[in-house]
Amino acid sequence: MNWWQQALKVAKKNDPAVKSSIEVILTYPGFHALFFHRLSHFLYRHRWHLLARINSQFWRFLTNIEIHPGAKIAPGVFIDHGAAVVIGETAEIETDVVMFHGVTLGGTGKDSGKRHPTVRKGAFISAHTQVLGPIEIGEYAKTGAGSVVLHNVPAHATVVGVPAEIVRLNGKKVHHD
Repeated sequence: MNWWQQALKVAKKNDPAVKSSIEVILTYPGFHALFFHRLSHFLYRHRWHLLARINSQFWRFLTNIEIHPGAKIAPGVFIDHGAAVVIGETAEIETDVVMFHGVTLGGTGKDSGKRHPTVRKGAFISAHTQVLGPIEIGEYAKTGAGSVVLHNVPAHATVVGVPAEIVRLNGKKVHHD
């Protein structure tokens, strides 16, 4: 299965509003942003940095989703609604990740080299979540809407709040003293 077929499958799986594949292809900004990110990333990897940035900024203007050409995004990622999503240069996103509007995978301004988050397989990043710095969101982890995540999140955990704290781990509530 190629990446766009996988993208259509993931959209249908994660958005009950999807009526057809053609609807996703023609009207979903997350689909468009990820599609054109592939071209930007190709240009970036081949050191056509300015052309990559021009392409990414053009599609940012059209989709309201900003993905740096250096970001590594696996097939099977779904960006629902998409408005105001920002994904930084050294971010890495594995397959089956779902992200909503207002998500930032950004830096803190304090790091060099790897400055942005890594989001592992199956993670669910809710609306307006800010994930900042070279941290890791574990496999199948979830973030509550509006959370500010500043530390690693283990696999199968749910975090909420500002700053985000673990409230569930492996399906069980976590109590804080």
